[in-house]
Amino acid sequence: MPETGTYKIPLMLPALDKILAEADKTILFAGIGNVLKSDDGVGVYISRRIKPMKNIISLTVEVSIENYIGKINSLNPDIIVLIDCVDMNAQPGTCRLLPVDEIRDFSFNTHNISLKRISDFFPAKVFILGIQPETIVFGEKISYLVTKVAKEIIKKINKEEVHYGS
Repeated sequence: MPETGTYKIPLMLPALDKILAEADKTILFAGIGNVLKSDDGVGVYISRRIKPMKNIISLTVEVSIENYIGKINSLNPDIIVLIDCVDMNAQPGTCRLLPVDEIRDFSFNTHNISLKRISDFFPAKVFILGIQPETIVFGEKISYLVTKVAKEIIKKINKEEVHYGS
């Protein structure tokens, strides 16, 4: 099982690297969030920019993941990574990749059903890629730090070279 942990820019997320290295597994990245609540839309921002590859699928579910249970299961992924804004009482832009059974200490307030509960409907291994928001006030603009982390996550998933300081 991949290691878990907290990381800041420059993004060094070995747990995500380990998942991405599993070339024989189908990995589904599901973008969760409300694009009208600033940083809460970061999961959607990321999922919309993931390039489909041989073993990587991206799905944007916004605030209604429960409406996508059948779709997700029909895609038959081996690993599901739910990308979402998560209040971890950390500095904005902090991100953590955790197995879904380790999320009890974090709040996921913007969903109709908890992500931990929804994961019971999937036979695949489920992880949460949580990103600490700066703000979730009404508005479509994602804050600078959260956008910077999101771009690095996208590059990592898309297997693009990451240039720090740019």
